[in-house]
Parts: sequence; C-alpha cells; structure tokens
Amino acid sequence: QHRDWRAEEIGHRLDKAGISGALEGAKRYAGGQLISRTHFAYYLVEKGYAKNMQQVFKRYLVANKPGHVRGEWTSLESALNWIKGAGGQAVVAHPARYKLTRSKLRRLFADFKEFGGEAIEVISGSHSKDETYQMAYLAKDMGFLASAGSDYHGPDNFRVHLGQLPEMPAGCRPIWSDWPDRYAA
Repeated sequence: QHRDWRAEEIGHRLDKAGISGALEGAKRYAGGQLISRTHFAYYLVEKGYAKNMQQVFKRYLVANKPGHVRGEWTSLESALNWIKGAGGQAVVAHPARYKLTRSKLRRLFADFKEFGGEAIEVISGSHSKDETYQMAYLAKDMGFLASAGSDYHGPDNFRVHLGQLPEMPAGCRPIWSDWPDRYAA
C-alpha cells in the first residue's frame, strides 16, 4: 500500500514541477508490477528530462529534488523476523552505498547479527574494488557469510553488465555454500 501511495505521490510532485504523465509512464514501464523510482527514471529519460538514469536520480528523485518522496521502512528486527520466518537468509545489500562511518557500519552489522542476520553483500555492482575488500574484511572479521549481486537494473545501468561480477575475495564463505544441506528435501 505504501509503495502504491509513494508512486502516486512521486507522480503528483513531478506533475507540480511541470512533468506531466510521469505516473502513467512509470506504470507502463512497471508492466503491472509495483512501481519503483527506476520506472519513473526510465520515463524521464524517455521524455528527455535527463540523458541517463544517474542524471534522473540526481536531478529529480533524491532528497530535496522535485520527485523525492521519503520511503517508509520497518524496524531491522521486524524485517529480519519476516525473512527468517519465510525460511530465508537475511543479507545486508550493498552496504558501502550507505556512506556510513566505519564505526556506524560496524554498529549496523552488530545489530544486524544480533537480530539474526547472516550475511553481507561483499560484491555489488555499486561497490568499488576498495569497498569490496573492506566488506570482505568486515564479513570475515564479524563472522558473516558473503553474498554477491550485480544490483543490475537494466541495460542503462552504468555500473555493471548482467552476469559479470568479480570473484569472491579469498577467505569469504559464500552464502550459497551450505544451500544443498540447508534446503535438502
């Protein structure tokens, strides 16, 4: 419900800023699924308001820009309970993107682990090589499994090509390493 409301509000705010039809355009890109900021970004590029996705987010969809609508998040503990309750393994996605100090990142990871979090994304399409090594160190140091993801959002994604990820750094235990045992029928 919040995502639907947020999409309508983004459309309304963009309309107020002189960009008409954004909600309808985003709906077309969403194809009947939940509408995300990425769908609005595709529409804004299509209509020439920006030359690429990165520019759309920078000009329109982040804090203090015309189409920004703050997301509503649940507590870390609740999110982890939902994931574990569904039989999943909780992973902190692209942690270097959060621009946290080292001490705040360690505190986040400690809380995450306390509530049952199991892994951090070491390799991400949005991490630099240095950030990957930093996340690998933290995963090993704090006893987390390691995950890898491209953070691929379509062919306009400037960070990574689908299926092309670097190797997992040495000493990291991939989250998928125990899946055959964990999920055996």
